[in-house]
Amino acid sequence: MIEEAVRVILKARFAIAFTGAGISAESGVPTFRGKDGLWKHYKPEELATPEAFERDPALVWDFYRWRMQKILEAKPNPAHYALAELERLGILRAVITQNVDDLHHEAGSENVIELHGNIFRVRCTSCSYRENLKESGRIREFVNSKDLPRCPQCGSLLRPDVVWFGEALPRTALERAFKLAEKSDVVLVIGTSGVVYPAAYIPYIVKEHGGKVIEVNVRRSGITPIADIFLRGKAGEVMAKILDRARREVNGR
Repeated sequence: MIEEAVRVILKARFAIAFTGAGISAESGVPTFRGKDGLWKHYKPEELATPEAFERDPALVWDFYRWRMQKILEAKPNPAHYALAELERLGILRAVITQNVDDLHHEAGSENVIELHGNIFRVRCTSCSYRENLKESGRIREFVNSKDLPRCPQCGSLLRPDVVWFGEALPRTALERAFKLAEKSDVVLVIGTSGVVYPAAYIPYIVKEHGGKVIEVNVRRSGITPIADIFLRGKAGEVMAKILDRARREVNGR
């Protein structure tokens, strides 16, 4: 099946990838419903909603600073690096991700659409101020601080630049993703449950426009019924095999 998947990918005119939490699980990124310490006592909707932030911004920021620290300790795995290398080889055109962990960028992918935001970005609750804490070099200082972060422009509270429960996905990112899906003839779906909408429409759009769906997952998902090829296994292991085979085909070996 690896050989068939590579054959389909290499024949593609415009291939994209669509990734979910499963691709980062192998990097040690804690799931949102992690069992660590304090946070096992809270439901996600008690920590990641506009209402929760309005009610207790200090608690929400404690949670997100903890998540930032955990993700900073994580490293991209072979699946992230494989996608970046497929892009460098000109085989893959873009990565559309539901993850907020920034690991695709860390691995070297350049054309990344983050449907649910980025945990290392902050934005003002009142004005247009935004900041990427990694790029500004303030991430360690920010994570270690106990103060509520304030906007340097207007003094209002800053919040994580991620999509919370009950919020709409960023319109520009979603429109970009949908347009890419419409023109794609192959989508690699990696490590997603396929049940979180509207993001989960991506593979369906590719399919509806005549494209092929290749799924890599440890178990069947909401996408599996429409998958042309289903590769069961860990993302890192399967994608490393796909990359190795693709390289040999490209190099004529």
